[in-house]
Amino acid sequence: MWAPYKKRLERDLDRWQANGWVTRDGHAAILSDIASRGPSVSLASALAILASVLFGFAAISFVAANWEEVPRLGRLALLLASIWAGYGMAGWLASRGHAALADAAILFALGMFGASIMLISQMYHVDGNPTDAVLMWWLAALFAGVLLRSNPALALAMILVCVWSGMEVSQSNAVHWPFLIGWAAVTAAFLWQRWFPGLHLSALALTIFIISLGYLLGHGHEHTAVAIIGLLAAAAAIGVEKALPHFDHVAAPVLAYAMVIAFAGLYALQFFERTSLGTLIALAALTLVLLLGAISYGLATGNRGVLWLGYIGFSLEVLSVYGKTVGTILNTSLFFLVAALLVAALAYMALKIAQRGPSRTEAAA
Repeated sequence: MWAPYKKRLERDLDRWQANGWVTRDGHAAILSDIASRGPSVSLASALAILASVLFGFAAISFVAANWEEVPRLGRLALLLASIWAGYGMAGWLASRGHAALADAAILFALGMFGASIMLISQMYHVDGNPTDAVLMWWLAALFAGVLLRSNPALALAMILVCVWSGMEVSQSNAVHWPFLIGWAAVTAAFLWQRWFPGLHLSALALTIFIISLGYLLGHGHEHTAVAIIGLLAAAAAIGVEKALPHFDHVAAPVLAYAMVIAFAGLYALQFFERTSLGTLIALAALTLVLLLGAISYGLATGNRGVLWLGYIGFSLEVLSVYGKTVGTILNTSLFFLVAALLVAALAYMALKIAQRGPSRTEAAA
């Protein structure tokens, strides 16, 4: 459980107890339950994972510096021993209840496995596509993550899937559809593990993939499709949140990522495509209205992700419009005047709605 949530809950519990809504025993029971779960990410586990990365780089650097001086059979033995030493250390740490340190040891073993692929290819002059080596690497990370139930190993697998796909795209300058296979496999493992941060990583990877479609399909001019995908996904997330309230913990983050996709498509249409001034103003007005709607929805539902993304998107949109139309002062002034009037009108409507709420409550009482 994240520390900011725990601190906020503790403050709320103090206030609820002071108001008489929570008994002293209930207050103590809730805090005891939180404490029993323990921190999901501790400083020790974070430092252990960083240390495993440094150990991996140190081992790779040592081997690379002394590579020519080691006999070929000795090189193979050294690489295999490093990999199995990592897994052996992971088993020893896991048997003593140090799960986070065991995950760090697994990451070290996977790092050595990736280095072994590269060094053995170099040693035996194996010609091939470097992306195939990364493919083999993320498959090994996925297998280890599932077999050993290691969330950091699965996170490494997702990162390697993205690297693999990025390398393929850089070589072909075309959409790498097999990315979806790797993405789905790792995401299924995240779901099986019920690891929420991993699902966020999956959502982020898919968001970047969808946004990249606008730059790869249709000779790099398919941003409209990206915006439509984002808007449809946002509408679906809102529909799920309204129809199935018990799935709001899923729908809320999906809405945030869909919002990013829609904004990225609209932003590219405005500022990376050649558009007339009239089209730019129309798209900018549409974008601002959607962002204001997102901010309003975030406030109404308590979705902080959507709320802050709305603020950031609104600021970025306004600054970008100003930067693109700064040469036409009259049009720039007119646009900001219309935008200011629109926002002021919405603020007035929101104020009226907020004032009407208490009046109805008093009348009902």
